[in-house]
Amino acid sequence: MTVSVQTYGDISPRTAAYAIAPLLKRHDAEMILEKFGQTFPLPTKSSIVAKFRRYEALPLATTALVEGVTPSGTKPTITDYTATLEEFGDFIPYSGFMLDTHEDPILKEYGSLCVQQAAETIETLRWNKIKAGSQVGYANGGITTVNTVITLAAQRTATAALLRQRAHYLNEVVSSSPDFRTEPVEAGFVAIHHPDVTNDIRNMQGFIPAKQYAGQTKLFPGEVGAVEDVRYCRSVLFTPYLGASGTYGGASTTMRNTGGYADVYPVIYISKDAYGIVPLKGSNAMSLIAHNPGSSGTSDPLNQRGTLGWKAAQTSLILNDLWLYRLMCAVTL
Repeated sequence: MTVSVQTYGDISPRTAAYAIAPLLKRHDAEMILEKFGQTFPLPTKSSIVAKFRRYEALPLATTALVEGVTPSGTKPTITDYTATLEEFGDFIPYSGFMLDTHEDPILKEYGSLCVQQAAETIETLRWNKIKAGSQVGYANGGITTVNTVITLAAQRTATAALLRQRAHYLNEVVSSSPDFRTEPVEAGFVAIHHPDVTNDIRNMQGFIPAKQYAGQTKLFPGEVGAVEDVRYCRSVLFTPYLGASGTYGGASTTMRNTGGYADVYPVIYISKDAYGIVPLKGSNAMSLIAHNPGSSGTSDPLNQRGTLGWKAAQTSLILNDLWLYRLMCAVTL
């Protein structure tokens, strides 16, 4: 796919730079999942298909060598995963009269709204992909009976399941620079969750608030703290399944619920290279497009209408189901 570079329609470069400033400043804070995925930025004028490749672990060589006999060797097993890029976008219409008379800097404010919409759209699309992973556990019971909050024991079940499948700690994340480089971090798993779950996480045995981390640990977006080898990050975009549990006695007074049925919250534990993304950053990932009033020719004969919008190409996919773990739990009020 030809991923569009940042363009500005017919708006002046100076005004365009002014409009795009909030985009460059604000979008990283919305993109938690971008930090932890395996990145595959497609270059301009290339395929619309992103291909991720994994080399499977070799089997153990437990047979003793025979002197003078060359072993047959082992051919590596390669697994390819492909995903097709799709474009998303929206725009805000405005009038020339509004631009001339409104007391607020319209293009700056609209640019800020556009980047927030773009970031939250891409983050939600990625969330919908990774929360569909097949490895799932429950704080108790099953999806229709969950009425228990997250616990240290449930976390240990999740991390043990990942380690059992040779999942690796995250030891580097995608940096905030536009060139897709990574930066080292303290090794561990990351768990993402909705803010409603945060208080129950803080009540877990051994919880350490992020502000009390030792040394110069750099915080992830939305990070609230850590328990053992898991760092927890939150976003309102990591939505629950409302009323998904069965009827729970006392749900209306002790648990977040919908119509007396406990709401079920996914907490997803992430290991290295568990999923892949095409990042929403850099000059080859997103366009901010502005059209001044009067730029539409005869369709705008009185130069009354303009637009400011965004367009982005993205894709994401699970690379290894067994390196993600989704814990389903209830949440206290």
